[in-house]
Amino acid sequence: MESQSCGVCGGDGQIANSFGSTTRCPGCHGTGRRTEPTGMRDVTKTKPSHQRTAKEVAAAKGPQVPTTFEGVKLANEVTANAALTDAVKAKIVREIVEHESSHGSCTQTFLKKVRKQVRP
Repeated sequence: MESQSCGVCGGDGQIANSFGSTTRCPGCHGTGRRTEPTGMRDVTKTKPSHQRTAKEVAAAKGPQVPTTFEGVKLANEVTANAALTDAVKAKIVREIVEHESSHGSCTQTFLKKVRKQVRP
């Protein structure tokens, strides 16, 4: 690796501001020399969270089905509707699960909104 003088501080290792105070150069960290980047970075995943299995990741995301009585009832209404495609049904059930996770239960306003979407 070839090093050359820093372009930020000119090789001094320090920079000064208009008030006269000096500080260590952010480009070379005070060495006065800057190394050429090789173009390659180490992207090794070393965090324990990167080593989890797919089953552990799915378990950490939370429930995939509604958990409250109102949510289960609404999800059953959605899946029983023959006018909706499977993709739309899955999307609406996912909305129910997300609403329950953020609000604790299905509110009356949310129930009305979903039933309006499901109407044939």
